[in-house]
Amino acid sequence: MNLLPKSSKEFGSVDYWEKFFQQRGKKAFEWYGTYLELCGVLHKYMKPREKVVLDKGTLDAVLTDEEEKTLQQVDRMLAEVGRVLQVGGRYLCISLAQAHVLKKAVGHFSREGWMVRVHQVASSQDQVLEAEPRFPLPVFAFIMTKFRPIPGSALQILELCAQEQGKPVRLESAERLAEAVRERQQYAWLCSQLYRKAGLGSVSLDLCNGDTGEPRYTLHVVDSPTVKPSRDNHFAIFIIPQGRETEWLFGMEEGRKQLAASAGFRRLITVALHRGQQYEGMDSIQAELSARVMELAPAGMPAQQQVPFLSVGGDIGVRTIQHQDCSPLSGDYVIEDVQGDDKCYFRRLIFLSNRNVVQSEARLLKGVSHRVQKKRKKDRKKQWPAGTPEEPPATPGQSIDKSYLCCEHHKAMIAGLALLRNPELLLETPLALLVVGLGGGSLPLFVHDHFPKSRIEAVEIDPSMLEVATQWFGFSQSDRMKVHIADGLDYITSLAGREARPQYDVIMFDVDSKDPTLGMSCPPPAFVDQPFLQKVKSILTPEGVFILNLVCRDLGLKDSVLGGLKAVFPLLYVRRIEGEVNEILFCQLHPERKLATPELLDMAQALEQTLRKPGRGWDSTYVLSDMLKTVKIV
Repeated sequence: MNLLPKSSKEFGSVDYWEKFFQQRGKKAFEWYGTYLELCGVLHKYMKPREKVVLDKGTLDAVLTDEEEKTLQQVDRMLAEVGRVLQVGGRYLCISLAQAHVLKKAVGHFSREGWMVRVHQVASSQDQVLEAEPRFPLPVFAFIMTKFRPIPGSALQILELCAQEQGKPVRLESAERLAEAVRERQQYAWLCSQLYRKAGLGSVSLDLCNGDTGEPRYTLHVVDSPTVKPSRDNHFAIFIIPQGRETEWLFGMEEGRKQLAASAGFRRLITVALHRGQQYEGMDSIQAELSARVMELAPAGMPAQQQVPFLSVGGDIGVRTIQHQDCSPLSGDYVIEDVQGDDKCYFRRLIFLSNRNVVQSEARLLKGVSHRVQKKRKKDRKKQWPAGTPEEPPATPGQSIDKSYLCCEHHKAMIAGLALLRNPELLLETPLALLVVGLGGGSLPLFVHDHFPKSRIEAVEIDPSMLEVATQWFGFSQSDRMKVHIADGLDYITSLAGREARPQYDVIMFDVDSKDPTLGMSCPPPAFVDQPFLQKVKSILTPEGVFILNLVCRDLGLKDSVLGGLKAVFPLLYVRRIEGEVNEILFCQLHPERKLATPELLDMAQALEQTLRKPGRGWDSTYVLSDMLKTVKIV
């Protein structure tokens, strides 16, 4: 039975309320809450011998619309409130804070020079889990405090208090206050929907720091309808260790579904911890989140049931920000060291415009001594669980493990060198490579160190990235490794326009787009235009291979890109990176020389055997042939 009014006018209608209570019967009803539910806020602002006008729902009932007659009536009511209160007195109004009501109340009293505070009334824990949940709109208290008017002053004091015992947050405008209230109402509606039914689809939300307003936690709600209910498997919280939120299992919807299914709970909430925030440990996070996450619990949970907090290894991981800066081209970025699941540390470059994507990554060598500032040591001790075996290095240079490729798409790109034929001779072959997109420099650096006769030219549009690669990722130039600070489009156009064009055995594109609105984030669309691809073709040797990292979520656009590439490079292999959007394209000029999968694997194994020779650093987990098992010819 739906008893809610169909319009704001019904809310102020005698007939509506007569019908409401007839249908409701004798069951007690308190729309805005009982005294016990409101007393926390009431006692905070109502003191003995203080003058207070208490309004429970009257303003809402009177202000049913914004017609002139209604607004005049409300003006008279609020003017009377101002008349009877002395300076320091309060108008305390319990309201659902509908947009037009909030606008009128805040506008009237702020113009009169009163202090305006909107305080959300907390729901009790019993109400969160009760069999008949209340009306989903949260209840607010408007606390309007009368100040002595200051002639000519336009000062407005507008505050929001989102928790019963929380600190009020000062807001700069009535519009921002209205937006903050609307966010609270949307959150309450979401909690109501999550309570009533499971399987709403992808649901995520940010919980912000109450003092700064900056995101502190990102929550994803994952339901597993196939899990058979039992008393203990209704609900759990999974804390993602710091720095691991970009992994497929935690960072992708399909990965989170797999995690939830393996955990065996009807509803699992994954919690990502934000960089730039301080966390004392699992216990403090649990204390901070317990009340909030219970608002997202599913229906059917037994009362007073304890909700388990899960994690990997029982701790919150380690994230140490080593450097922050802003590039004029790439925007704000951070260099951070994080701990992996095998207790190894990894250094990452993150662009804050796309903070969930690792731009570059390198493994750090173990046992490197270093000296750090006292403040960094102190901050790090706060974050680290007991028993952490070692600290991550705080300086770059020799601390980078240059034999290790962290990125799967880089591993696949290196495996594509097997297409050059005679792989057992590549170490003694003077290969010429052109790499567009430097990042942390791990891809060209790997080629430089493992192919001793190679000569590599890297092109990077952002000079800040060369500085980052050199200072933080162990990259360095040499007589075989040169970096050109230039736009890759312009640089290749210049090479193709020379009378004596240089010829490269391998050309690699690993360059991202700065425009997040495009359906293709890597490379920028101009890099796969046919006229430009013709220029790439003109500087590639006849036996060479053009290797491209493609990240395209628009299927129509991807088909168009593949068609354009095949028109210029008739032999085209595609290798999809499992669990990621990346696809590695291997492009060659002679379709009659295409290789079947067994031949590709044999060549990759021959190349790997050459690279694994004693005395050469090689990551034992890197199997070149595995990178080519799923290659398909377009």
